[in-house]
Amino acid sequence: MEDASLQKLEYKGLLYDFYGELLTQHQKSIYEDAVFNDLSLSEIADEQGISRQGVHDLIKRCDKILNEYENKLHLVEKFARIKRNIQQINELTNDEQIKRLSNEIIEEL
Repeated sequence: MEDASLQKLEYKGLLYDFYGELLTQHQKSIYEDAVFNDLSLSEIADEQGISRQGVHDLIKRCDKILNEYENKLHLVEKFARIKRNIQQINELTNDEQIKRLSNEIIEEL
């Protein structure tokens, strides 16, 4: 169960990395507090001066927006595929220069 929850959080992080700048500042602030800063709905509501339900709804709306961008643009999917392919190249080669270059590419992704 923990693995699925961690993967979901990592996926949310990737979606935010790719599409977060398309959210409003208010949406970004609340989403970051909930997803990355691990604040409770109550803590965020108190900080923002809105209801817990308002925070919950806004987080769900942000998740939907980010997923819609991914469904249209597939940037996270492409990123993951490129990273897997480079890792596979790295595993298949014995050439140290190729390994070094592939590791540099992975680091830059």
